Amino acid sequence: MCGDNQTLVTELVLIGFQNTHKFRIVLFCLALLVYMFTFVGNLLIIFLVSSNYRLHCPMYFFISNLSLADLIISTSVVPNMMCIIWLEGHSMSISGCISQFYFVFVSTYAQCCILMVMSFDRYLAICLPLRYSAIMNMTVSIRLVFGSWFIGILLIKVEVVLISQLQFCSSNIIDHFFCDFAPLLALSSSEVRVLAWLDISFNIFVIFLPFVCITLSYICIFIVIFKISSEKGRRKAFSTCSSHLLVVCTYYGSLIGVYMSPSRANAFSENKLKSLLFVMLTPCTNPIIYSMRNKEIIDTMRNLYRRKRSVH
Repeated sequence: MCGDNQTLVTELVLIGFQNTHKFRIVLFCLALLVYMFTFVGNLLIIFLVSSNYRLHCPMYFFISNLSLADLIISTSVVPNMMCIIWLEGHSMSISGCISQFYFVFVSTYAQCCILMVMSFDRYLAICLPLRYSAIMNMTVSIRLVFGSWFIGILLIKVEVVLISQLQFCSSNIIDHFFCDFAPLLALSSSEVRVLAWLDISFNIFVIFLPFVCITLSYICIFIVIFKISSEKGRRKAFSTCSSHLLVVCTYYGSLIGVYMSPSRANAFSENKLKSLLFVMLTPCTNPIIYSMRNKEIIDTMRNLYRRKRSVH
């Protein structure tokens, strides 16, 4: 309950990046360009995978779901962030803020699980190639991806129910460019200790444990690769997992930096910069990694371009 001299807040104001008035137009245009590239790139991958039967296999199904998660994260955050940059602050209702939190972290948790599933897929392909088709097929991959999204929806639903019960009194200023977990808790006037520990538990389960599984998978993969006698064979084996490894490094680098690193006095300022990598750089670079380093996707884009030219 709010005190006698306090007002119950129903609207929150995100102030984003302060003291950037001189660079407002540049930052807005940069954010717009990155978002457009992210949107088109990830949408193109989803379209290519869904429309080409040659790409109807577990690995590309996982890639298309990663692109879907990237689309949801960037679309949930970047358009509103551009309003914050242009207006030097932007208000959101508490329900709108919680909805943004929900979509961002459902996709985040799902991505962590999908990346773990992809590492298992690469482990089977390289370490157990003769058993791959018997273990991994489209039916299994659909179930694994469904389970990844279900875990994200279930866990974030628990947090959202608890966050919606928080009260915000007097202050309504969030020093961030989106409704992240830590700024929301810092602003709340309610007891948040249980919710904070619950979030840490979820992060360990959905962020840290998948990272450990991915690391163990790649240790096994590298052991097998190093045992291959020919250099050509080693290079070919490594190329099948190099794109996934790059995505894991960029994704977990930013994610652990924001949500698993120890907090400091200037944590909010640091986390805003790290969060930019998480919500803008990673969704933007994933289409580049998967398209530039993947022969099948490049060939599919070329064939699509040729068909369009032949029609005209």
